[in-house]
Amino acid sequence: MGLSGSDNSCDPTPSPGPLAMALFGALFLALLAGAHAEFPGCKIRVTSKALELVKQEGLRFLEQELETITIPDLRGKEGHFYYNISEVKVTELQLTSSELDFQPQQELMLQITNASLGLRFRRQLLYWFFYDGGYINASAEGVSIRTGLELSRDPAGRMKVSNVSCQASVSRMHAAFGGTFKKVYDFLSTFITSGMRFLLNQQICPVLYHAGTVLLNSLLDTVPVRSSVDELVGIDYSLMKDPVASTSNLDMDFRGAFFPLTERNWSLPNRAVEPQLQEEERMVYVAFSEFFFDSAMESYFRAGALQLSLVGDKVPHDLDMLLRATYFGSIVLLSPAVIDSPLKLELRVLAPPRCTIKPSGTTISVTASVTIALVPPDQPEVQLSSMTMDARLSAKMALRGKALRTQLDLRRFRIYSNHSALESLALIPLQAPLKTMLQIGVMPMLNERTWRGVQIPLPEGIDFVREVVMNHAGFLTIGADLHFAKGLREVIEKNRPADVRASTAPPPSTAAV
Repeated sequence: MGLSGSDNSCDPTPSPGPLAMALFGALFLALLAGAHAEFPGCKIRVTSKALELVKQEGLRFLEQELETITIPDLRGKEGHFYYNISEVKVTELQLTSSELDFQPQQELMLQITNASLGLRFRRQLLYWFFYDGGYINASAEGVSIRTGLELSRDPAGRMKVSNVSCQASVSRMHAAFGGTFKKVYDFLSTFITSGMRFLLNQQICPVLYHAGTVLLNSLLDTVPVRSSVDELVGIDYSLMKDPVASTSNLDMDFRGAFFPLTERNWSLPNRAVEPQLQEEERMVYVAFSEFFFDSAMESYFRAGALQLSLVGDKVPHDLDMLLRATYFGSIVLLSPAVIDSPLKLELRVLAPPRCTIKPSGTTISVTASVTIALVPPDQPEVQLSSMTMDARLSAKMALRGKALRTQLDLRRFRIYSNHSALESLALIPLQAPLKTMLQIGVMPMLNERTWRGVQIPLPEGIDFVREVVMNHAGFLTIGADLHFAKGLREVIEKNRPADVRASTAPPPSTAAV
């Protein structure tokens, strides 16, 4: 007997099933996404230590907002009595107990219990042909408010209040009626106060919803996202994801990258370590990775700012004499018209400086070319020498107000020739004078700029105080407390948008009336 075909069942290698292929594909995509994930250059953590200060300022703002409550007129008839309650205004808010906490998913939760509202309204009563009117003080007691702010990242990378949840209730009201019809008012007080309590319950949550989604968002609009630092570079503080809340803090990841204003779409790849925030003793912590500072220096380098040219009288006199003596052999071979020409000293950074952050401190490494030439009038300049300079600067960071400031100090300095070791030896006498010139003439100009600082992404009116700087491997953290230099009301009034209620209706109160 012969075989009509081969038997594939004898193949010892099974083909992968669909499930295995799907798992492999998912794993590959996850690894690919992780390889392209970008770490934040700046992180901010607000701890629970800040909540008491924020609550005090927030309650003052809330009290002012609740005073804007408008309650519709209350009209009614009971037998032959006609009554009209109008011009109801909230005059004060008294808080007995309040708590502000971080909550996962909701971010910020404010709970007020057993508060009271003072009110004043106008009464009008008509009984047959008898009329009575006047103003009455009343109080709403047992006021409970529970409101939560949900924070998220909008498409532009700005933090926003995306939703406000609210529950509010008023347990009882009291009004001291008087006048000609006091006994009649006492009879009607149940109807009147119940109606007012119902209307008040319906007004608290819309006011809070508007305060969160409109007014507080106008405050968050003062946080810089992509803004100019000076005439050369800008900074990108866009949020990389939604803020993350735990029971003890609120964490925000910002891109923290500088860019040249002439190349707004340019981006430096972030290969630095991710900054970590572990501390919770201060109100707020800010972390900066090496990438934050590297992107700043590369942006200035690309903008052409890292160069300096000193000509004639700008060159210190002692250094001018030393340079002419050093290169006397080259100068005397030139024509008499060139020998007495002004001297030019040019420093040009050759590559973007790099920042290194270690627990022992922060250093910046710079490599630059140093060119010495004579500049005769109306003639091409005559180069005397070109050398390379390696310098290492120490950097000390500080927070003042809401600006990150840097103080630079020249620590190490070395010059050498690109042409020969013999010429490098001849440059040794220039080492000390050039270093002195850098310390006296160049470093003050650098520090004048770096000490102006760059703004940290905080809302207007809030500053840092009592800061402490801590260096780590690859990043530094600054712990500080917060200070309200301006009240919330002042900042919001300054930046208040057109006072239009949100187009979507706020969530109604779920309280029982």
